[in-house]
Parts: sequence; structure tokens; C-alpha cells
Amino acid sequence: MLKRFGMTLPGQVYAGEGAMEAAAEIVRKEHVKKIALFTDKGVRNAGVLDELNRILERENIMCQVFDQIPSEPDYHQVQEVADSFCREPCELIVGAGGGSVMDTAKLVSVLAGERHRVEELLEDSSLAKKAVPTLMIPTTAGTGAEATCNSIVAVPEKKLKVGIVSPELMADYVILDASVLNNLPFRIAANTGMDALCHALECYISNKANPFSDTFALAALEMIFSNIEKACRGGMEEKKQMLIAAFYGGVAITASGTTAVHALSYPLGGKYHIPHGEANAMLLVPVMRMNEEACRRKLAVVYDRALSDGETQRSEKEKSEAVIRKLEELAKTLEIPASLNRYGITRGDVEDLVKAGMDVKRLLDNNPKTVTEEDARSIYLGLIDR
Repeated sequence: MLKRFGMTLPGQVYAGEGAMEAAAEIVRKEHVKKIALFTDKGVRNAGVLDELNRILERENIMCQVFDQIPSEPDYHQVQEVADSFCREPCELIVGAGGGSVMDTAKLVSVLAGERHRVEELLEDSSLAKKAVPTLMIPTTAGTGAEATCNSIVAVPEKKLKVGIVSPELMADYVILDASVLNNLPFRIAANTGMDALCHALECYISNKANPFSDTFALAALEMIFSNIEKACRGGMEEKKQMLIAAFYGGVAITASGTTAVHALSYPLGGKYHIPHGEANAMLLVPVMRMNEEACRRKLAVVYDRALSDGETQRSEKEKSEAVIRKLEELAKTLEIPASLNRYGITRGDVEDLVKAGMDVKRLLDNNPKTVTEEDARSIYLGLIDR
């Protein structure tokens, strides 16, 4: 456990029934006349933001919509969005969508002053200075981006995803309104839900884990294991729980940090454009098996907190293995792909994946077991030809 630790949180968080109504309070408080709404066409066309739009109309707020944000954007695409925003400046940035939308909106908030470009922040994130306040509204229950000071972008030249981390990226406001999850497709619910599970579990076993991150990570794990399956099948009460759990997972990231699951998934997203949550979900079990001995005690605590059936005679090893079996069962139940072959990845691609994954030192250093090239190679090969 770290001797010194800290935590950064969003300025104000609204949740529960009718939470979207807080948007009216926020625009009044910030004396906003015009907002920039960052979203994607899928969210917009599905009517997810109808309630937000009604509130903005009632408050006589002009709305400039940016809905061309691609899934898993690269830094060039983010810069294009930022350039467009600078031509249509607004007084509040609203990110309403999944992780890619919110990460883009957060980055635009520090690029709006036109002092720096994304490529400069990739080299030195301390250059980031927020120019416009932000409101994040997650429309999936998984990424936790509304609670983090991270923004992830693809870097095509490296065939990798890279995280830009700065407290300047932290949201000023967050609205957690489960009504936006009403029509969330099964696959997106499963991928993002498993992403939330990865966040909580990785942060709990991370070398940077501390009392702050442990508190939120364990609470998230208990909620996720209890609700994820029914939430993905459409259960509304379970979706409400998952939305809170995903937020907790994001808080845990800010207080601690993810590990080898995320590190090894970055090349899968950066080069092959595998959805972030899906890539993490595919890697979760093999990475946890690799880590098992190094984090056995903590996995046993997860079992006691979130999965215990009242059995008191099990050893730490038995509890730890039971957690990993549960992860495997969830991946099957939620129809997470078992093989990388479906994305055209073959054995001939493994060495490039290993090299790229091993470059993600920021996250590999958090892993409880030192990850070798052979470890990474074995994990990638294990997901091929299955």
C-alpha cells in the first residue's frame, strides 16, 4: 500500500430519480447562454437526450451539437473536433455518451484556449489548463470516464492507445440519470459493464491501491457482481446500480490505477479498433490467472465481500480461484468473444502486440506481478485459435 495517497473527484455529482433536472441548476449557476453538446449520432438518434434537450429549451439555452465523434477516436480526430469548437465557442461543454465522447469533451475543455494541441499534451499533460467548465452525462454503465481525470486517445503512429492524465480534465459536474440507459443494446451494456468490472478489480489489486481506492473498488465490485447480468438483459433497477458502480470504478481509477488488463488491451484498440470494454473483457481472465498468486489475498477479500455463499472453510486460494471462475462465467454469459481471430488477428501479429503492450509502462508498473514479454506473449497467444 502506498504511504502517501490522494484522490480527485468531480466538482458536483447529481444522481437518482430525475437527476437530469440538475442541468437546469447548472446552466443557471454558470450563467450559461450557449452550450456545446458532445455526443454521437447513435445516442442522439435513439432519443436518449430528449429530456436534456427539453430542459435546455425551457431554460432558453442555445445548443451547438458536435455529434461526429467516432468510437475510439485518434488524437488527430480529437484535434479536429477541438478546432471546430474553437470556431463556435460556448460557455459550457456537455459530454453525453460513452467513454470516447466524454474523453473527447474533456480534452476539448483544455484545448479550447488554443494554447496547446493534443500532440503536445501527449508529450506533457501538465500543459493542460481548463478553459471551459464541463458537465459529463454517461449514457452507458461502464467506462467511468465521468469520474476520471484521464482521456484516452489512439495514436495511429504507434498503433496504440495512450492516456492523457491531468486534474484539469476532471469534470466540474456529473449527472447520473439511469433513464438514459433504457434502450442500451445488450452488447454495449455487456462490454461497458465488464469494463467497469475491470476498473474496480484492477484498481483493487493495483500496486497503487490505497484506502480511498479500496473503498470505492470493493463497493463497485459488490454492486457489479450482483447486478451486471440482469442489467444487460434490461433490468432497470439493476441498471441504476450499475450506473453508480461504474462511477465508483472511475473514482477508483483516479485514486489508484488500472493494471496489465488495460495495458495489454491498448494495442487491441489502437491497431485493430476492438471496442475498449470488449478488449478488456477478453483479457481479464488470462491476466487474473497470471496475477493470481501475487494478489491471492485480495481476490479472497473480493470473494468474501461480493461472492460468498456463506462457506467459511475455504482457503484463500480456493476463494481466489472462485473469483476467477466467476469472471470466466460472466464472460460466457455476456457473450464476450473468446478469440482474437474474429478481428483478423493471427499468430503473426503477436510480436507487434507484445511490443506495443510492453510499452504501456504507466499501467504495467501498477500490476502486482511483474509482467514479462513472455507473459504478454502467452496471454495474446492464448486468445488466438480458440
